Amino acid sequence: MGLRTPAEYLESLKDGRTVYYRGERVDDVTTHPVISKAAKHACVDYEMAEEPEFKDLTIIDEEDEPYARYFKVPKSNDDLLKRSQLIEASTARGKTLVPLVKEIGSDALFGLMRITRAVDQARETSYRARVDEFYRHCRDNDLTMSVAQTDVKGDRSAGPGGQPHPDYYLRIVDRRPDGIVVRGAKTHTSCTTNVNEVIVLPTRAMSEADADYAVAFAVPPDTPGLKLVASPYGGWSKNSFENPLSADRKMMETTTIFDDVFVPNERVFLAGEHEFAAPLALGFVEYHRFTAVSYKLPLVDALVGAGQLMADMNGITRAGHIREKLVWLVSYAETVRALIEMAAARGAPDEEGIYAPDAMTTNIAKYHFAHHYHEALQHVQDISGGSLVTAPGLEDFESADTGDLLRHYLGGREGVDGEARIRAMNMVSDLTTGDFGGYHAVLAIHAEGSLEAEKLMIARAYDGRRTLNYAKQLAGIE
Repeated sequence: MGLRTPAEYLESLKDGRTVYYRGERVDDVTTHPVISKAAKHACVDYEMAEEPEFKDLTIIDEEDEPYARYFKVPKSNDDLLKRSQLIEASTARGKTLVPLVKEIGSDALFGLMRITRAVDQARETSYRARVDEFYRHCRDNDLTMSVAQTDVKGDRSAGPGGQPHPDYYLRIVDRRPDGIVVRGAKTHTSCTTNVNEVIVLPTRAMSEADADYAVAFAVPPDTPGLKLVASPYGGWSKNSFENPLSADRKMMETTTIFDDVFVPNERVFLAGEHEFAAPLALGFVEYHRFTAVSYKLPLVDALVGAGQLMADMNGITRAGHIREKLVWLVSYAETVRALIEMAAARGAPDEEGIYAPDAMTTNIAKYHFAHHYHEALQHVQDISGGSLVTAPGLEDFESADTGDLLRHYLGGREGVDGEARIRAMNMVSDLTTGDFGGYHAVLAIHAEGSLEAEKLMIARAYDGRRTLNYAKQLAGIE
């Protein structure tokens, strides 16, 4: 089929999938007043592929037909860097919100390729061939994908087998000659309302007793028994004056319920091989945290620019404490950028030649971004001022009674009238407060792994023997 157009992508979503929004069944996600915004936002990846200025970045033309770079299996450090640059560019186009409909799914595909080869070698299975076939299906048809990994978990102190009921982790409930039947729910599933395939991965290590929970597969969203309950967060009506970023940008999240869903064998990639649940979960994370930091780059750039813009409009660029905050923001943003570039440069291949970004550097980048994100918000909000949450609305500026007064009284330094300053203020408010800013702030802490998960990965990946032995040498200790 080859590359699709934005219109073809949107048309492909009209498949009768079972989606609920605020208790009501959604007949067509492309016309729903909230979910359609997410679908149109995801068109960014298809729009960029049609634009000549992005062709070299978005398209790979080395097969019979060109395909999206997202599906380029990394075979060099440069492939990793180009992938990061593409994700950054698409997120910048999306006003700091990543499209994610090809990014996350291809992360999963690369992780599956690396790990299923090891499963086949150890267990004499044929999962890798299935993954390769599914990969070609997605690549050649230019499909969008979501990843359902995080189980609802129930009692967080217990594993899958120690829960009040057995369905807090997704599991195999029946095995048939032609496939498996699964039951359970995944949460925090991004973009599932508006993708063509749902890839399911384990979320943690599994013991032999939990073998039925060690499962990975892919299904289309219209599969019988698959129910998508969409989060209403941020779903109210907005205008581009008060919400210049989020008025036309949205990512949907779902609780993804598998109510005895049948998965045919050719789409099953792990089914009980419990010792590979953790490697597969981490195999995905190796790529996805790299993706995560790549799509944070426009966000941190926006914070730097927001601080600069408001300092200028408020006439305080020469104040020492303001300069200090701006330098901190620049250092924060550029450290994140340098680390993700280093993660690509330090990436290494497996035995098959598939490159993965350096795990330690990727996790340091993600930890640095997340650990300091709220401090960055504090600096930008401090520079901007209280009008972030007290400014008049669009109708007030349009009113014949109040518009001119507001433009007169709410200005900044010479040359900055009230409307321009409040437009800038509203952009910063959208970025750092309210539902869109709150979404970014919670994602900074929880998305793609918690701060504790990143610290754990850094500790695991760092070879402390080198530095320990050096310290012993300096101390004269054998």
